[in-house]
Amino acid sequence: MNENLVKRNECLARTVIKGLESRNMSGYYAADKEEALKQALQLIPEGSSIAMGGCMSAHEIGLIKALEEGNYNYMDRDKMERRAALMAAYDADVFLSSANAITDDGIMVNIDGNSNRVSCIAQGPRKVIFIVGINKVCSDLDAAMKRARNVAAPANAQRFDYKIPCKEKGKCFDCKSPDTICCQFLITRYSRHTGRIHVILVNDNLGF
Repeated sequence: MNENLVKRNECLARTVIKGLESRNMSGYYAADKEEALKQALQLIPEGSSIAMGGCMSAHEIGLIKALEEGNYNYMDRDKMERRAALMAAYDADVFLSSANAITDDGIMVNIDGNSNRVSCIAQGPRKVIFIVGINKVCSDLDAAMKRARNVAAPANAQRFDYKIPCKEKGKCFDCKSPDTICCQFLITRYSRHTGRIHVILVNDNLGF
């Protein structure tokens, strides 16, 4: 990566982290995927129960592989009965997620279809760890909402056999299709519970 861009990203990350701290959330900067993995594992005690809400970024930094191979109770929802997996996630020690977008002053935006991810972010798991690529930082809440709806959601839709306009056209149409993946919008602007929400900003393009 270009040296000037790296410096710019470091400065931007400091701004975002300052914003997160003002909202009672913890922020960290990782210069690359390897550093992000190291930081994430420092936040997850061995023996912890860990759930995830479809976080591609956690896979991309190697975190899921490390949890599966280490001394952790990683709950793979694909290997569990659906409702059992959903209920277990609410009582997990750690919940892994990313953000569809984050503002430079620390507000996160997430869109969900089944709502399991946003509900666990809002309440339940004792600790929530976000893995967020620097590509998801936006200038303000309006820009973050636009990114979540017109970039993250259409990209995420490509993974599924759904008949929704954003999958075909590449942008949001505010649809009411039975297959819509935009059922719930969560804006996380403050954490009432100190030490619960941790955001690792990664100097890389991660997720959608």
